[in-house]
Amino acid sequence: KNWEAATTRVAFVFPDIYDIGVSNVGLKILYDQVNQREDALAERAYSPWFDMEALMRENGIPLYALESKRPLAGFDLIGFTLPYETLYTNALNILDLAGIPIRSQERDDSHPIVIAGGHSATNPEPMHAFIDAFAVGEGEEVIHDIVNTIQKFKALPDYKRIDLLVALAQID
Repeated sequence: KNWEAATTRVAFVFPDIYDIGVSNVGLKILYDQVNQREDALAERAYSPWFDMEALMRENGIPLYALESKRPLAGFDLIGFTLPYETLYTNALNILDLAGIPIRSQERDDSHPIVIAGGHSATNPEPMHAFIDAFAVGEGEEVIHDIVNTIQKFKALPDYKRIDLLVALAQID
């Protein structure tokens, strides 16, 4: 899809290597849902292998999306799927590798909104300091509300991240 034509750019992240994450059906459904919209695009990202991560850090290359090779920090929304707890630390490593502050409170209006869903997000407490918002339940039922809310707030001339986060918290 055309990067410039999309008003909302979403990176769906499976916080493990491509070989494991590519088969995640939930991520595929959300990817398709967003890419069916004319006003939004979705891309995917995965954790690199240890050797690639070392080279990326050594050469100052931020983690990027699979399709466009654009840095994750340039997206409007980073959506993590957390199917099991052992991926929590991988999600934090991905944020760090992408150049996005790990703690939510350290992010400002220039950073993407970081949302997590999946089986391990039904109890958000272990990751609450790192994730801006959680989507508990079926993502395909809420993804359009999330994208619409982000579009509404990003279009405001006096956009404030905190106002967007409050609005996201109002979504059922």
